[in-house]
Amino acid sequence: MAYHIKTVEGNQRLSTQELLQEIYSAMDNGERDFLIDACGQHDIGGPLWSPEGELKFTVRNPGQRVGSMAMEGTTIIVEGTASADTGWLNAGAEIIVKGDSGDTTGHCAASGKIYIGGRAGTRTGSLMKFDPAHSAPEMWILKNTGSFSFEFMGGGAAVVCGVDCEEFDSVLGDRACVGMVGGTVYFRGPAYGIDNVTSRTLELDDKDIEFLKNGFPGFLAKIGREDVLEQLLDMSQWRKVVAVSYEERSKSKPKVKSINEFRSMDWVPGGIFGDIFKDDGKIVGMVNRADGRLRVPEWLNALFMAPCEAACHAGIPSQTRFNLLREGREEEAYKLILEYTPFPGSVCGSVCPNLCMEACTRCMVDVAANIKGLGRQSAFVSVDMPQISSEKRIAVVGAGVGGLSAAWLLRLRGCDVTVFDKDDNIGGKLANAVSRERLDTAVLNAEVDRLMNSGINFVLDTYVNKDKLAELRRDYDYVILATGAYMPKLPPWEGKERISPYLDFLKQVNAGKRPDIGKKVVVIGCGNSGMDVIFGAYACGAEHVTAIDIQEPAAFKDEIQHAKNLGAKLQWPAFTDKITDKGVLLKDGSLLEADTVFCCIGEAPVLDDLLPGAETNRGYLKTGENYLIDERLYAIGDMTQLGLLVAAIGAGREVALRIVAEIRGEVYAAKPRIKIPHERLSLGYFSAVDVTDFEDEPESDHQRCISCGTCRDCEMCLKSCPEHAISRVVDEKNGTYEYVSDPDLCIGCGICSGVCPCGIWTMRDDPTPE
Repeated sequence: MAYHIKTVEGNQRLSTQELLQEIYSAMDNGERDFLIDACGQHDIGGPLWSPEGELKFTVRNPGQRVGSMAMEGTTIIVEGTASADTGWLNAGAEIIVKGDSGDTTGHCAASGKIYIGGRAGTRTGSLMKFDPAHSAPEMWILKNTGSFSFEFMGGGAAVVCGVDCEEFDSVLGDRACVGMVGGTVYFRGPAYGIDNVTSRTLELDDKDIEFLKNGFPGFLAKIGREDVLEQLLDMSQWRKVVAVSYEERSKSKPKVKSINEFRSMDWVPGGIFGDIFKDDGKIVGMVNRADGRLRVPEWLNALFMAPCEAACHAGIPSQTRFNLLREGREEEAYKLILEYTPFPGSVCGSVCPNLCMEACTRCMVDVAANIKGLGRQSAFVSVDMPQISSEKRIAVVGAGVGGLSAAWLLRLRGCDVTVFDKDDNIGGKLANAVSRERLDTAVLNAEVDRLMNSGINFVLDTYVNKDKLAELRRDYDYVILATGAYMPKLPPWEGKERISPYLDFLKQVNAGKRPDIGKKVVVIGCGNSGMDVIFGAYACGAEHVTAIDIQEPAAFKDEIQHAKNLGAKLQWPAFTDKITDKGVLLKDGSLLEADTVFCCIGEAPVLDDLLPGAETNRGYLKTGENYLIDERLYAIGDMTQLGLLVAAIGAGREVALRIVAEIRGEVYAAKPRIKIPHERLSLGYFSAVDVTDFEDEPESDHQRCISCGTCRDCEMCLKSCPEHAISRVVDEKNGTYEYVSDPDLCIGCGICSGVCPCGIWTMRDDPTPE
């Protein structure tokens, strides 16, 4: 039984030296087999020697240099990943890492064998060597290595298997085998950047194939991956790198490169010695300032959209909200989103797929900033509405999210707005069709009340047909159509008349009614609407609910899981043949029994009563440029194309701003939707953190927001400028600030651009003012 050492007891941790002393003491008592629960201690497993010749260490969570200088007769097994310098100066031990291994794995290894069950980091195998008095070192790696692997290799054999490396362009990283003078590197898969001055790439010979085939079974057994043996035995995928002999090298003299050739061909962009700012390599005879500079810095704050803003159909600048929170301006932060949508809690914070969070740069560090939670913070915020300042009157037909967004934005700018809707409530599908499993009633009611109390005029229970539309166009200066799409799409199945209208069903459920739908329900369509019907069906007493689709369900993962938790069965691909009095008959002949069948595969707008003869595209109203269908007549939302709620919000906002600009005699200018290039950001300043607190307190997540494209006022440029040319200038009148570079001090070095985490500073090549 292994001698078990726990390096952490309570809040006490053994130091590396204390752990070593305990191992020595146990060895003196005859222990040779150790199980060590480490906590980052260094050098576990070496250099130790036993007169009996056998030592074994099974290690969890080791620190650097596990197996460093470990000696022959020692076996070290790392359960999981290992840190940097695994097997450094290995002197004969067998080292098995069952996960990834860090940088400089096997560095200077002189003997023994190292087996890696995952990837190995940068400079793996560098300076491996061979002493003829001992067996040559071997290193076997299941997947791939980082760059600069096996540089200055002098002996031994390394095997890089390239398993699960389809996403990598090179299984050896970049610039492998630089300065190689001996040994062999076998690799499987693509590789580029291998040094061709001191090494060369060759096909395998019979001895190579024999060495690999003999070694694979033992290696794979030790790391527990015998399942990949067959793919590794395809020798056509293997090649090897060997050193160019001294005689071959001496025959050719390398060409002397210019500085520019070296920079363009050999310099590693982003490397440890790389430039902070890319340079064209021109030589300047002296340091220049003012008009003599070749490059001039510009503080281009908010020129680019953050990825979250660019991904949002409504263009909500979440990075600006987080910046306001960082400055302690909470009220402004929560109100800012109301300049873009009247539904921050119901849509952004509840039912939206949050494309903003999918695009968030923070995902490259840990997880996205909690933009969804921040939306809910604005659900109950109130705003003071301005007095009506224009004589122009605007009618909005349709009180769904698109129409209400247009009306809200117009009212915020002092316009006289009236909304017409056929229902007796406002909110459209958001209020009537979205399940309360996904949307909290209190949040929706708060945002509906905010709209009802905003000064917008509402005319409900009013159906607008072509005659009513003509009347509105006479009585109002502008009309916005946002009537949505409410006619279910039904393929020409036999028995389709037996299908129940799901929108009517959801409306009844959301109104607190419980219609009788029986015990067995079939839902055709596994989108979010289908999930809403499932939730409603169970709320109405259904016991067996089956949802089918011809493809993988498109609903959000959380909604699918919730449906399954309720007991629903999701079946796909399933193709409907016809609807019978017993249920849904599928093309494969099977019958899904049902008391009620719903079909949720989309809706089309009803246009004949409103716009007879209007031009359509696959059933949806076709609009001209800028949502216009006639002079001062706009159309937005699902009546033009089915889409996300946030897309309707964005369209409503744009139309409202276009109308306001026209009323004021201005030219509407949309903000260019140019997303900040990723390479402008410096993510090295940000590290992964525990996000548990931010889930419940999204207002605190400003600490993690990178503020892509918008200055986060970190003063990094101010503190880094070597010439002290940058100053922070505050406008006391409006409370804003900007960073300014003094041309008489600035030398155009570009450090401000290089160190800016948010990509604000930009170097302009032509210093001549335009």
